[in-house]
Amino acid sequence: MTIKTIHVWDVPTRLTHWLLFLLVTAAMVTGLSGGNLMEWHGRIGLGILGLLTFRLIWGVIGSTYARFHQFVRGPAAIRAYLRGDWRGVGHNPLGALSVLALLGALLLQTASGLIANDDIAFNGPLYPLVTSALSGEASALHREFFWLISGLVGLHLGAVLFYTLGRGKSLIRPMLTGCVVVDDSAVPAATGGGWLALIIAIAGAVLVVWLASGGMLTATPVHSVPSW
Repeated sequence: MTIKTIHVWDVPTRLTHWLLFLLVTAAMVTGLSGGNLMEWHGRIGLGILGLLTFRLIWGVIGSTYARFHQFVRGPAAIRAYLRGDWRGVGHNPLGALSVLALLGALLLQTASGLIANDDIAFNGPLYPLVTSALSGEASALHREFFWLISGLVGLHLGAVLFYTLGRGKSLIRPMLTGCVVVDDSAVPAATGGGWLALIIAIAGAVLVVWLASGGMLTATPVHSVPSW
């Protein structure tokens, strides 16, 4: 048996992971607090959207183990993992489902927040583009999804604790160092995801945040259409 240490998680993937953790936590705190913190809640939401956009692009053009096609598998891989027959590095098949669920829920949450309102003084940056009724529905969805995201985050943390304490396999250390120890000399280290890919992903994230913040907002508000 050959034991070696290989590089799995690139710096952009690790930074995105930890920044998402910090911003989602901050979004929960400011959202629950309300009041003057709602302005910060909106800014944090745009930051989360930027990170999500970056991660989606990086999942296509990033390094080996950050790419979706590498870790998103079908039912057969999930069954093999549950039987204990799966071997690999990076996200396991169940972990991949967790990643997709979190990304999807956060995307829906940030999208709804763009047109939501708090019935007091805060409106999402794209609120002028929708009717009051649609904004109200988005606001209700935004509030309900808070609990879904809280549950998904709780499951994610629970899985980390389970693997760390129950199986003696830390999932935190690789996300800090980027490296894992493997017992198969044939397992390759991560490659790809160079500077050009990084620039493209950052540019895409900046563009989406600019658009979401109302950068091209020229339409007449439709939530206050005259009654005549």
